[in-house]
Amino acid sequence: MTDAQETAADSSLRTTGGAPLDDGGSSAEGSVGSVDGAPTPLLEPREGIPPVIADEASLADVVAAFAAGTGPVAVDAERASGYRYGQRAYLVQLRREGAGTALIDPVACPDLSSLGTAIGDAEWDLHAATQDLPCLRDIGMRPTQLFDTELAGRLAGFPRVGLGAMVENVLGYVLEKGHSAVDWSTRPLPEPWLRYAALDVELLVDLRDALEKELDRQGKLEWAREEFDAIASAPPAPPRKDPWRRTSGMHKVRRRRQMAIVRELWTARDQVAQRRDVSPGKVLGDSAIVEAALAVPVNVHALSALPGFGHRMGRRQLEQWQAAVDRARGLAESELPQPGQPTTGPPPPRAWADKDPAAAARLSAARAAVTALAETLSMPQENLITPDTVRRVCWEPPAELDAESVSAALTSHGARHWQVEQVTPVLLPALASRV
Repeated sequence: MTDAQETAADSSLRTTGGAPLDDGGSSAEGSVGSVDGAPTPLLEPREGIPPVIADEASLADVVAAFAAGTGPVAVDAERASGYRYGQRAYLVQLRREGAGTALIDPVACPDLSSLGTAIGDAEWDLHAATQDLPCLRDIGMRPTQLFDTELAGRLAGFPRVGLGAMVENVLGYVLEKGHSAVDWSTRPLPEPWLRYAALDVELLVDLRDALEKELDRQGKLEWAREEFDAIASAPPAPPRKDPWRRTSGMHKVRRRRQMAIVRELWTARDQVAQRRDVSPGKVLGDSAIVEAALAVPVNVHALSALPGFGHRMGRRQLEQWQAAVDRARGLAESELPQPGQPTTGPPPPRAWADKDPAAAARLSAARAAVTALAETLSMPQENLITPDTVRRVCWEPPAELDAESVSAALTSHGARHWQVEQVTPVLLPALASRV
């Protein structure tokens, strides 16, 4: 057993999840589901698969039930990434002691603010919260406090932090993960998918309880709480600047005219995808966009010869993409995009040795110190302190190198209190490094 498994085994599970019912209808003893070391498959939700809530009357009943429930609320959402445009939720799953499990169709019930209000003061337990919170926010659900079991696993030093791996390693159960990448916009949703969705929240509170004890045992619980508070209070991310620059294969595109072709094709594709509500990749692949940019085709015939624009593409579609290419070809030099995005931070680390050898020495020492500390604390470096924060402090260190000024510099770049406390003592001597 891992330390977390031993911690989990010390107490019985909450009634929100836990061991499968035995023949007598009661919960099995203990919170580790493995028998003789072998994990136990979790095949059915405890109360069976609940009906999908798809009307306001049924939603009102769920709101009342969850408002009357007690303890934390397990929350999950399923999107249709790779199938539909955007990242909206197509199913929301919740579980709470005293309320059971609810599966809600946010297409039929697009405003879940009443549910969000009903559980707003409770702790929300999510796995990889930053992935689900944006789509939950769009339907009126915003937590005031949360516990992220994926992040907790990272801080506790688990090498595999996917939900299935965590449930198996900590609680001894195997979750079926075969439907994680299906098209959740499908209606009606097949029963096996609904079973999978219900099981995703079946043991989430139990996992949270075990991880809380493990973090406490390691002296990291307050660190985790700081991280969770930061996630819950973070504002929505601003729109990405020049998203077309993230086209896969963009590193091959060197000339500004070619960059303009990528920009025009990306924009045209995005408009089509949004109008049709399909994933942009299903409209036109990134590789096709890059091929067109490199070739700069002068007409539809030349375009149709490129990979990604083959015989299956109709004449009308080809003309649409060629029009985008022609718009880029017709731009004045002053209208072409610049090779790189303007940045306010330090240059790429590979350029430091030439631009500022002293800064390069500081960064090398800082990276080594942070790596060693992260290993000592049994957590990923990026969770101890973000690489961007380390780069910024090394590029422009405080004028006075003391603990107070280094702490202030880390704080100004968004480091949490616990991160500042841990990193400052090892970063201070690194910042004094010389070439």
